[in-house]
Amino acid sequence: AALSEVRAGDMRMLIVHSEPTRSSDAAFLAEDGSEMTLAEYEGQFVVLNFWATWCTPCRVEMPHLSALQTQIGSDEIQVVTVATGRNPPPAMRAVFDEIGVENLPLHRDPRQALARDMGVLGLPVTIILDRDGMEIARLQGEADWADENALAVIDILLAE
Repeated sequence: AALSEVRAGDMRMLIVHSEPTRSSDAAFLAEDGSEMTLAEYEGQFVVLNFWATWCTPCRVEMPHLSALQTQIGSDEIQVVTVATGRNPPPAMRAVFDEIGVENLPLHRDPRQALARDMGVLGLPVTIILDRDGMEIARLQGEADWADENALAVIDILLAE
């Protein structure tokens, strides 16, 4: 009930699952080029965003995700960005520099293994994972993740 009261603005597009669903154990590349999986974030809530350098809505959304990380990032919750498809690291860095993002990871999923396994069909997609790495919510498309509606939704999801 509390969730339905705060789901306004962009958060109306958020699909909250009635039961947590499996996420993925597919490997992707960390910013330093090493392989990693989402298991590295277990124990934390994760706001997982899939994006690409060529995606205009992704560029619009990314500063909001950066602001969200600034507001709520901690040992409890992280905003994690993964560029899926062909996204050369220099191009990724250039996009972040251009839009003023300094606090989000430049992870890559060049073979789209993680994106495919998680059912990402278009960009951007933002998926919220619980402390056990299970998907609890998903939003397809661009959203303002730093507005009061998004923060209220995240607070409620964290409390459940």
